[in-house]
Amino acid sequence: MKPDLFESPDYYNLDDLLTEEHKLIRSAARDWVKRDVSPIIEEAAQKAEFPKSIIPGLAEIGAFGPYIPEEYGGSGLDQISYGIIMQEIERGDSGVRSTASVQSSLVMYPIWKYGTEEQRKKFLPKLATGEWMGSFGLTEPDHGSNPGGMVTNFKDKGDHYLLNGAKLWISNSPFCDVAVVWAKSEEGRIHGLIVERGMEGFSTPETHNKWSLRASATGELIFQDVKVPKENLLPNKSGLGAPLGCLDSARYGIAWGVIGAAMDCYDTALRYAKERIQFGKPIAAFQLQQKKLAEMITEITKAQLLAYRLGQLKNEDRATSAQISMAKRNNVDMAIKIAREARQILGGMGITGEYSIMRHMMNLESVITYEGTHDIHLLITGLDITGHNAFK
Repeated sequence: MKPDLFESPDYYNLDDLLTEEHKLIRSAARDWVKRDVSPIIEEAAQKAEFPKSIIPGLAEIGAFGPYIPEEYGGSGLDQISYGIIMQEIERGDSGVRSTASVQSSLVMYPIWKYGTEEQRKKFLPKLATGEWMGSFGLTEPDHGSNPGGMVTNFKDKGDHYLLNGAKLWISNSPFCDVAVVWAKSEEGRIHGLIVERGMEGFSTPETHNKWSLRASATGELIFQDVKVPKENLLPNKSGLGAPLGCLDSARYGIAWGVIGAAMDCYDTALRYAKERIQFGKPIAAFQLQQKKLAEMITEITKAQLLAYRLGQLKNEDRATSAQISMAKRNNVDMAIKIAREARQILGGMGITGEYSIMRHMMNLESVITYEGTHDIHLLITGLDITGHNAFK
């Protein structure tokens, strides 16, 4: 395994905008990634295995519910801190960041925001430490970009709810202890239910043969007459806006996270270009390679500014769903293009596991699709600026 020599680019001196706490949080996350993720992640991706050994470390750096109040086991940090942690983790691997994003924004967030005090006290502390891992069930085999068309449903049976249906492309599902599942009531209203491992009729088969997010566990959530206790219903918000509120938080984390992947590709390509000699000089001395590298750092810098401003708006509770969509779409597109250009700078070496670039590139092919596809986010911006809904 090559040593992790990563150095973070900061072309516009954005560090001047960060607090000392932000920098300490970043250092802790970066050091952890270098020590515990970088040495094992290539082998994990080659084997298509999620390295469960890293779960305690994710908890220690505050990656599980960093903005959840301390009384429920979270760190009580601001939204910029959350973004910074996601950036550093995804610098290591998008799949590892997905694990943390799901736990934080898609499991802990809805329990905190939409749940009862009893639910918060029961679930959040164990999720914050990683003792319990969670998954989020919204996407279905026939309903991806149109989650409102879901067929998963539950019926009131007096002393419990009876849940039936299936969810697909679910991160963490093969090993999750709890799942926040979105299903329609008999009235057709969407509600969140907390389904726990061990409930009869609940199964979580793993999805295999992935070329992307190979170091992340992906699977299904299947419900066959699952009896869910009534106290496991999330009572404080219903309708499609409830799961979409969770996705806003996760998409915000992605907007930061992919900057980490892009920075890793850029840093790798820059270092390689300075060391690789062709025609008697480093390839960094050639105009076309400089063009690639100059465009990379420009796009990374723009994405950093976009994410930071969005973080400020999130801290002020002023960030709109459309603003989050723009940042998710732009920054993922930026990262995947940088990964492809960086791969070219490395030539044939760019496809090997000796470097991280090809793994990042494959991972980003998932990130550009999940939690709102590239095209869907474009239409969200279009709706916001024109007032005309192109989805219907």
